[in-house]
Amino acid sequence: MILIDPPTWPAHGRLWSHVISDTSLVELHAFAREVGLPARSFEGDHYDVPDERHADLVRAGAVPVGNRELARVLQASGLRFRKRKGERPLGRFVDGLSAVGGPHVLDVVGSPHEPVSTAGASVVLIAAPRDWMVLVRSVGREGWAPPGGKRDAGETPRGAAVREVAEETGLRLDPGRLRPVGYERITIAAGLHRGAWGPGDNHIAVFGTRVPDRMPVAPQSGDVLAAEWVDHRTLLARCATELWWPLVERFLATG
Repeated sequence: MILIDPPTWPAHGRLWSHVISDTSLVELHAFAREVGLPARSFEGDHYDVPDERHADLVRAGAVPVGNRELARVLQASGLRFRKRKGERPLGRFVDGLSAVGGPHVLDVVGSPHEPVSTAGASVVLIAAPRDWMVLVRSVGREGWAPPGGKRDAGETPRGAAVREVAEETGLRLDPGRLRPVGYERITIAAGLHRGAWGPGDNHIAVFGTRVPDRMPVAPQSGDVLAAEWVDHRTLLARCATELWWPLVERFLATG
């Protein structure tokens, strides 16, 4: 069932409603396409709808409910997207990572906040002028990806990021110049354990940094098959279908 609350939420000089599904995001996205809601209005677990469209959506089948009832139903559905102030939902995927090997939910979140200290891995988006970026190919990962890997015991996410970049590319980064871009959150049901992934929330911290020129890169670890700078066209060809791609777009768009 699709539900909509009253247009009582102020933002950008207008009042807004929230539209949710009580069962699945597939149903919610299908309804949004049917009524012409833009993808940019999706907020991880609901669509924001301006007040002038409220009646249209009710006529299209959305059931009007109060604000508290909508919040209650969303919480009970298990679809609520957890985020902190200033964070932006960039994607939610059920069983999105084959490497997990079992039921899970992957959330991709843009965030200006420092990653949680328990993040199990760190990735660094390294860009040079004109949006050239460093990509690596590793033994343990399919295809090309930004450098990164698991955090060692006693390391901070920033420390892991700097070490992984040095091992995979030979670049020596200043940890103080890494800027948080966001994170991937892999949530596994209680009682399940999937290799390196434990029950509950597992975080992959994503940092970004810009360097003044394309310094030479070369793998320093036997686990890395190749490292190279790629232009934006090649970056798109290799990575634009990856679930984490919106984090790259967010990073490059910020300049």
